[in-house]
Amino acid sequence: MSNIDQLLQQSPQNLPVLQATFGLERESLRIDQKTQRLAQTPHPHKLGSRSYHPYIQTDYSEPQLELITPVAKSSKEVLRFLGAITDVAQRSIDNDQYLWPLSMPPQLREDEIEIARLEDPFELSYRQHLAEKYGKMLQSMSGIHYNIELGADLLKLLFERSGCQSLIAFKNDLYLKLAQNFLSYRWFLTYLYGASPIAEQGFFEKGLTAPVRSLRNSHLGYVNTEDVSVPFDSLENYISSIEHYVSTGALSAEKEFYSAVRLRGSKHNRDYLTKGITYLEFRCFDLNPFDNRGITQETIDSIHLFILAMLWLDAPQAVSLSLDKAAGLNEKIALSHPLEKLPQEAPYQDVLTAMEELIRHFQLPAYYEQLLADIKGQISNPRLTVGGHLLEHIDNLSLETFGQQKGKEYHDYAWQAYYALKGYENMELSTQMLLFDAIQKGIHFDILDESDQFLKLWHAKHIEYVKNGNMTSKDNYVVPLAMANKVVTKKILREHGYPVPAGAEFDSKDEALRYYQQVEKQAIVVKPKSTNFGLGISIFDTPTSLTDYEKALDIAFLEDSSVLVEEFIAGTEYRFFVLDGKCEAVLLRVAANVVGDGRQTIQQLVDQKNQNPLRGRDHRSPLEIIDLGDIELLMLQQQGCTPESILPAGVKVNLRGNSNISTGGDSIDITEEMDSSYKQLAADMAKAMGAWACGVDLIIPDTSLKATKENPHCTCIELNFNPSMYMHTYCQEGPGQVITGKILAKLFPEVIANI
Repeated sequence: MSNIDQLLQQSPQNLPVLQATFGLERESLRIDQKTQRLAQTPHPHKLGSRSYHPYIQTDYSEPQLELITPVAKSSKEVLRFLGAITDVAQRSIDNDQYLWPLSMPPQLREDEIEIARLEDPFELSYRQHLAEKYGKMLQSMSGIHYNIELGADLLKLLFERSGCQSLIAFKNDLYLKLAQNFLSYRWFLTYLYGASPIAEQGFFEKGLTAPVRSLRNSHLGYVNTEDVSVPFDSLENYISSIEHYVSTGALSAEKEFYSAVRLRGSKHNRDYLTKGITYLEFRCFDLNPFDNRGITQETIDSIHLFILAMLWLDAPQAVSLSLDKAAGLNEKIALSHPLEKLPQEAPYQDVLTAMEELIRHFQLPAYYEQLLADIKGQISNPRLTVGGHLLEHIDNLSLETFGQQKGKEYHDYAWQAYYALKGYENMELSTQMLLFDAIQKGIHFDILDESDQFLKLWHAKHIEYVKNGNMTSKDNYVVPLAMANKVVTKKILREHGYPVPAGAEFDSKDEALRYYQQVEKQAIVVKPKSTNFGLGISIFDTPTSLTDYEKALDIAFLEDSSVLVEEFIAGTEYRFFVLDGKCEAVLLRVAANVVGDGRQTIQQLVDQKNQNPLRGRDHRSPLEIIDLGDIELLMLQQQGCTPESILPAGVKVNLRGNSNISTGGDSIDITEEMDSSYKQLAADMAKAMGAWACGVDLIIPDTSLKATKENPHCTCIELNFNPSMYMHTYCQEGPGQVITGKILAKLFPEVIANI
């Protein structure tokens, strides 16, 4: 252990001291909003099989969820993971339920607490054993477990400076020192983050007469019986002691040792001697009810700073004696009044000095200086701690009203912008939806490239890569490339006997201008050759002037080096979404428009329509903001209007010729109303293209006519390899269709049997 102390002090300033990986586990009870009691419904069916779900498990009881983040490479990422999993969990439980935001439960009775209905016989019997030994009530306490592994580079550099011969022995010494110091100064965290001040009536046989700082972190919390005392003075003693208690029956299994810190990385403690400790799990954190995730970014980072300070400080000399003394101090602080300052015997200055020196030595960012300043403020003024804030909401030794209010508030927050995944709003919406489904059903995920919407999904050894929510290995590499090229798409469809618009391709504006003589008396469409989302498209449903034709060319050439001039096909445009040979959804897309009220200008009507919460930008919302750009102004000009024009009541003006949702259009789900013959025709077109998943855009003059290949009664204007699936699910009108869930079911049928 002598090689471990002073290692940080002797390390260079550029040591990657902040490098670490993180994991969080949050427990929460499901509460019925009608009764405000513990939910009596089973673990939500929407969450798939809990027997292997990596993110959302059932904890002790049927209504107690455990939310588990994947391993994160930064503290920000781990909180983002937790926020997303919390979001999925809240929107997957019954809509009349919410997650209890406090560590201490609301009023409940033993007979209300049903042990989790787990398939694993050992896990079920283990919980039954806990019920008999500790009682069901105690199991209903909830908290957050904080897992941390020091970074590989950090450990390697420290190992090289230590002079130790074995990396495994070095890691064991380092993590054991961390555990020892953590237990020595655990009271510091109890003071700052304790948030379980009261127990509701009936929880304890003898009620409290005044609020305390943290029941959960005292002897009244979920702790082992007094006959279990595991030493931390050496790894061998730690392991042998736990094995002894298991062999004598004092513990039913190694995992029944409920220390505030656990050594982690192997299923069996004895393996640490040969394989090494991988990370530490800190189990002493109450839920912070002032954050919907139960913990804040500042808390996560302050704990990280505290853990590094535990490395900075020397290990205790007489370990067992030191830890016994610290446990007594923690008990005193946990059961003190939330506004009581740290007692004089608490050596908090040791921690503050270690943090200060650490920040200075490694020249950590100013953010950490602010964290330390905040901690000092909380030590000076207990009202600034989580427990101090919570004290204001205690009413007659009860927090039930506060818990109900916060629980409902976080429930409502989860359902705001319910089409998005909290924390991942910067990603394209279809990708957010697929991520939501993956988390919900328990499919592992990794974001390989966030800006490129590239995901890795896996279950067991089955791996799938997905881009843009629907591009997968099910499609041949060349197929999306072909669909991105409108000329190639038209040629392939035409070769298979499907109707497409006539037209010509141009690589230069001059060449395209000379073509005007051939189309000056026709209705035409001018569009880029290879763009998506309706960008750069101008539609003239009556013959247009050379001036407007030239403007349309300029707009199209801004988006691509080649443009198409095609015949305008009269009729209504529909988007058919085809997946694996079947049409799963049909959408009527109405071009961006406003309807007059006789009072407001077109600009004001656009502004008003843009207030719809479903409208946003860059495909992060189901509908897009309407802009009055060059194309819209040209469209208005053709109708004799300007943005300042006041439309008579009921008069509709289109702002775009194309009906793309991505350019401000409206979405109407007509899947059930559309004749099946057109659905089959769209699926056949996708098959002819070799596409597994795509959007098929058809112009249909009269949907009452049956479609066949010989008499299609429609024209295909485009196949889309990135068809914005979200617009089929979250529509302005109509029920909407599940799309991303069906893609996931196709990719992982072994996980998702029924969607």
